Amino acid sequence: MKTDTVAARGSGAVRRVLEAELKAARARGAEHPGVVDVGGGSGGWAVPFAAAGCRVTVVEPSPNALATLKRRAEEEGVSDRITVIADDADALGRHIPAGSADLVLAHGLLEIVDDPAAVLAALAAAVAPGGAVSVLVANRHAAVLHRALAGRVAEAQQLLTSVDGIAPGDTVLRRFDGDDLRAQLEAAGLEVTLLQGDRVIADLIPGDVRDEDLAEFERTAASSPALRNIAGRLHALARHPS
Repeated sequence: MKTDTVAARGSGAVRRVLEAELKAARARGAEHPGVVDVGGGSGGWAVPFAAAGCRVTVVEPSPNALATLKRRAEEEGVSDRITVIADDADALGRHIPAGSADLVLAHGLLEIVDDPAAVLAALAAAVAPGGAVSVLVANRHAAVLHRALAGRVAEAQQLLTSVDGIAPGDTVLRRFDGDDLRAQLEAAGLEVTLLQGDRVIADLIPGDVRDEDLAEFERTAASSPALRNIAGRLHALARHPS
């Protein structure tokens, strides 16, 4: 599965997990697995999934992002495999039939929505039996560490102690740690089957590090609990309990 250069520097472990989900969906008989990408933006995940033979629905309110998505899809020749719903994540339940998606993505979404619990409930409703919800969120502990290392200790302290893990001037409404994320997914009726780190060191190192070296390290480090807890993002895969 292809991905853009920026994503490649941090999301190799995430991509590997999602590719395994596509393989599992095909093994269940889904020749063209159905993927719903909520807050899918300009198609960083949707276009590669469509190129891999999936039927992808992108729920995204931004006209600018959707214009870029359209252009990328046309360039890759996958426009016929991508359906666009120009609406907010809160409207997911009105557009996506319950139990219809083999894989539901919410990457970089829960940090910015008004009601994460409602969105998670809608994600849980959309996924089919045997399918999975993939959630990628900003990690509170990584933000604390980065601020502290930059000498912005007062901000780091606020990020560490505030209820939502934010500080003045933040462009997100909240950040998560592993326990927060697991608890919210479980409250939506889902069971977390994987919790790993993403961008463990990708945001900290110079750009001249070889991508292949970084990708190998990130894949290994993603599953280490100690390193996961300071990764730039947390990645969870969750399912309905069997």
